[in-house]
Amino acid sequence: MLPTNALTRQALKADEPPLPDAAVTGAIAFPRLSAVVLDTNAVLDWLVFGDPDARAIGAAVAARRLRWLATPAMLAELRSVLHRPLAPRWEAARELALTIDVATLASLCEEPAAAGPHLICRDPADQIFIDLACRHSPAVLLTRDRALLALRRRAIARGVEIASTSAWCRRWASPV
Repeated sequence: MLPTNALTRQALKADEPPLPDAAVTGAIAFPRLSAVVLDTNAVLDWLVFGDPDARAIGAAVAARRLRWLATPAMLAELRSVLHRPLAPRWEAARELALTIDVATLASLCEEPAAAGPHLICRDPADQIFIDLACRHSPAVLLTRDRALLALRRRAIARGVEIASTSAWCRRWASPV
């Protein structure tokens, strides 16, 4: 089975209404229309690697329950990464991900100004993610990048929650 599930593909069809919330998110009741910034690896976990938590977030984005904030530069980076070959076991999923117009799923934003001296990421390539989340706070930045996760405590004061996809999904998972 390819990591990009049928629910995501169905929600991507422009001529069809989004699926009902319960059908898309399963047991996860995300806050409606929360602004989320997904770093490149979080999107790859959703579209290529089939991580269950990232797929739940992706399904909520496709169903318009979560508002994915992205800039043209972020989407260009994603496309660039998707054009690089992966291990053979991921190639079919990578090729399928290339067919998805992710720009239709994201709320495109202008390139953000720097968040300020207190939120400087150790990895300059990841700075754009924290800057965008700060510009649109309250927002959530979902990542597994250690350099971004290291900013968690300082980001809270700016109205930004930084978390891994798995931690954020556990927080919003409904009890069974």
